[in-house]
Amino acid sequence: MSLKVASRGQIPPFIVMEVMRAANAREATGKAVYHLEVGQPGTGAPQGVIRAAQAALVDQRLGYTEALGTIELRQAIVGHYKSFYGISIDIEQVVATTGSSAGFVLAFLSAFDPGDLVALASPSYPCYRNTLSALGIEPILLPCGTEERFQPTPALLDRARAKGPLHGLIVASPSNPAGTMLKGAQLEELCHYCREYEIRLISDEIYHGISYEQPATSALAFADDAIVVNSFSKYFSMTGWRIGWMVMPKDLARSIECISQSIYISPPTLSQVAGVAAFQCREELDANVVRYADNRKLLLRELPKAGFERLAPADGAFYIYADVSDITDDSEAYCQALLDRTGVAATPGVDFDPEQGKRFIRFSFAGSADEIASAAKALVADHATRRNA
Repeated sequence: MSLKVASRGQIPPFIVMEVMRAANAREATGKAVYHLEVGQPGTGAPQGVIRAAQAALVDQRLGYTEALGTIELRQAIVGHYKSFYGISIDIEQVVATTGSSAGFVLAFLSAFDPGDLVALASPSYPCYRNTLSALGIEPILLPCGTEERFQPTPALLDRARAKGPLHGLIVASPSNPAGTMLKGAQLEELCHYCREYEIRLISDEIYHGISYEQPATSALAFADDAIVVNSFSKYFSMTGWRIGWMVMPKDLARSIECISQSIYISPPTLSQVAGVAAFQCREELDANVVRYADNRKLLLRELPKAGFERLAPADGAFYIYADVSDITDDSEAYCQALLDRTGVAATPGVDFDPEQGKRFIRFSFAGSADEIASAAKALVADHATRRNA
């Protein structure tokens, strides 16, 4: 008997997770590994979060909450937008989610029907296009290079609309994998474009708080009908707590609530308690960003010495996207060889861009200063050895 396997599950793997598995296998043999593949802070949750969670484990029942999340967390998020951005939002617009991943699922299900066209930059976070595809929504890739600073532009959207009317646009600033940011005027231009052509804008803002030259701008500054997705995973250093949030336009609020009730019931209660405390831990979290900045400076200095000379600007987040087309046209094979030779785990660009990604790789500098310095030393030494061979 042959049972049906649904076609929606036939999506590409999330390659960075497979790189991590290969790195872990090498590490298990006792060989050195430098984890520059995964976009995960090298630090754990801040101490205020740990204390709040410990108290909740003792004092609270930790049952289900409302599907939209606790009033306390949603109020804290409202306060965050006022203090961090100077933007006023209503608590009715806020929904806590099981990480940003659940936020994207809720956004896609509530805003788009099967067959709708949603544009996104290429390269970009692979789970956007994989999740859209699994839901029967068609991702429309916008080929972005150094000229566009790896960000969507109105000109790229004009070309994409020639294939049919766009129903959505996903933007990320700072972006993954390139770390580039949209300036306020550029983001405003995209918001106006979406309004003119009735395109639903989804703004991924999970790297807000981690920038080096200028602060990030929220799409909410220009569009009250945008869907904004954020998370406690990156700046707040809470990846495994699986807690995030959305600011949703009022026309989608009831749909998102009902879908959330059925798919998730509610976000993890302990993580919601922790999320409230996280907003009070700025000093510790900003110290993490100082470390990221030091790691970034080190890699921008040392990577060219290792043969990686064409690097994206890395305005924010904790990634450097390197053009390696003068070295290889197979980034997957190259990353595997790099891991074998040096112990440095990096992510092939094909994870983020199925077409041009063959000539790019991504380095994460979210780890400890020692790990980043050791990785850079290993890469420089490897380059010298191969050059002199």
